[in-house]
Amino acid sequence: MPPFKDEHVLIISPGSQTTLAQLGLPESFTPARLRVSTRMFPAEKPGEWEPMKVREKRVTKAANSNGAKGHGLEDAVMVEGDGTIEAQEQKLDREKEIVYEEDPTSDEGAEYPLVEGRVINWPCFFALLTHVYNTLSPPFHTPILVISQPCWTAQDHEILTQFFFEKFKTPAFCLMDSALAVSYAYATPNATVVDVGLGKCDISTISEHILSELGKASALPGCGGETITQRLLSLLSDRGFSHEMCEQLKKNPICEVLPPGTELPADSKPEETIANPAAAASTGATGTGEGQREIVAARGGAPRGLLGDADVGDVDQDREGKDGEDDEGVLDVATIVASGKTSEFLARKEKEKAEKAAARKNAADVAAAAKQAKLPNAKRARAMFQYHERRPLEELESSAKQTVNGGIGEGSSKPTAEETAGSAEAAAAARKEERREERRRNREGTAYIKKEVEVGLERFEAASGGILERIADSIHQCILSVPEVNKRSELWDSLIIVGNGSKVKGFKEALLATLNARYLISPNSATIFTSELPSTFTTPVATGANTPQPQMHHPSHPPSGVNPLLHAATTASLAPPGHSQQQLHMQQYQQQFQSHQHSSHAQTPTSIKVLKAPEYFPEWKEFGMEEASFLGAQVAAKVVFVVDQGLSKGFMSRTEYNELGPSGIHESCI
Repeated sequence: MPPFKDEHVLIISPGSQTTLAQLGLPESFTPARLRVSTRMFPAEKPGEWEPMKVREKRVTKAANSNGAKGHGLEDAVMVEGDGTIEAQEQKLDREKEIVYEEDPTSDEGAEYPLVEGRVINWPCFFALLTHVYNTLSPPFHTPILVISQPCWTAQDHEILTQFFFEKFKTPAFCLMDSALAVSYAYATPNATVVDVGLGKCDISTISEHILSELGKASALPGCGGETITQRLLSLLSDRGFSHEMCEQLKKNPICEVLPPGTELPADSKPEETIANPAAAASTGATGTGEGQREIVAARGGAPRGLLGDADVGDVDQDREGKDGEDDEGVLDVATIVASGKTSEFLARKEKEKAEKAAARKNAADVAAAAKQAKLPNAKRARAMFQYHERRPLEELESSAKQTVNGGIGEGSSKPTAEETAGSAEAAAAARKEERREERRRNREGTAYIKKEVEVGLERFEAASGGILERIADSIHQCILSVPEVNKRSELWDSLIIVGNGSKVKGFKEALLATLNARYLISPNSATIFTSELPSTFTTPVATGANTPQPQMHHPSHPPSGVNPLLHAATTASLAPPGHSQQQLHMQQYQQQFQSHQHSSHAQTPTSIKVLKAPEYFPEWKEFGMEEASFLGAQVAAKVVFVVDQGLSKGFMSRTEYNELGPSGIHESCI
């Protein structure tokens, strides 16, 4: 078989929401270059699928001056003498023809072949793989590596193998488990991989580059990113939040998962209601109980006047030069009453009072906002959330027209004769404009508008539905199921959390804190020392006097009443040929001593650590390691297809497929 080249290797990673693919291995491994939605749309012909929603659109074909036909509503010419406008519309409808166009933003009628990692619609899944293959258009001599889901069965592997060999005639095919690919990306032989996806979570344990079938939990329901979105929706649905808004909030930095036991920030103090307005006006008291009266003199201020906030002796600067009143500092009530402008004066004072209150409130709000902006997100009770709302252009344009028409119609009278005469021309121009806008809507579809809303403490409760506890319990059960007891401590110290569902801010830290709180024990605990020692040893003390040391025990003497010669003959007969009785006792003691030794504490961990991500891939360092399985697949493809050239049976060749059939993939897959 001729050697494969780096630029010919094809890698495909199917996911429940997004499918990743890439043709060629770059010199420095990068994130996937092709990202397509894992969905297909039924085509017009039964049994066929389309990658995008196809819509029908009616366009008008009109004859030009040279007799050629052109598409577009602007080409239609209104001819006088043919009748009314309705007749012209009917004529245009007869000349319309149907064209088809793709809508890349629509999800209407979409079929998702992967649900929680499992394939539920094989024809749709095959159509998706064919679409990815045709999009990249690889050459004929192209090896293919597919990242498999942990929940896929042996039958699923055989179906995929048969499809790729029969459909694309590939010279080499390889299936690699996603958890094993993550361990390749982190370059570690032992790891506990936690993959948080859209609607499920996969937990896999790997020991010496071998995936453990016992220490494995595949497709745990209710532990994915969709569960977090549904939790936010249940908390914020009363405030008018939709599923799309909660999805954007989950990806926003203000949404954070706090570690268990973290105290939530206190909410802002509600505004006090004034129980007695009259007392508040004269004394400043906001309530009726003790300690409610505000002692103005104690603050160095003057007593309150009869007109609200106007203090006695306060200078009325606004009266200067108005109505001939002198600025004497004292309100001349008699003059105001005699002038007949009492209501105007009171209205002006109320307006000034409202402006001062608004200014004070705005200043307080600005100061509070500046103070809140300096605090970290975890200590802010409220935060502003900016989101994009997808709205049809037709709705936006109709609302804009209503606003414009409403503004023009204010204060308008009945239409005149001239306006009535020009209504027909205006209607024709409006319909022509509507046709032009219809073409633009069909071309652009929808638009996004930016909105802003305030979110409270609900943004910290995204994972409060028990998702962290369920994942932590499954991790504990998987590690305890690993047969190699001495490898369990390494699995606890090599925890890897990946998956786009774990992108929520603070999710990984909160999961680690949950594991520490539920299963971690202190290494200084006395129970560990006593449980690790045989029962014949005394408990060590701080001075080290009772520290157990391996000692040589002499052969035990026969009990009294037993013939020594008979005892010696019996024990000597048990010794193997060429071994003395003393050597036999030495071997028995060593076996007994070794049986009481433990390399680690197998039941509960003494340390839990998250493995550090590699830093020698700059593109992945900026992108994040949530899709580390694709990085590991690139590493494995480089080794299996290019460097190894099939010596380690890492892939299945075309010749082997012809001899063994699809079942031969079980002997070749990684």
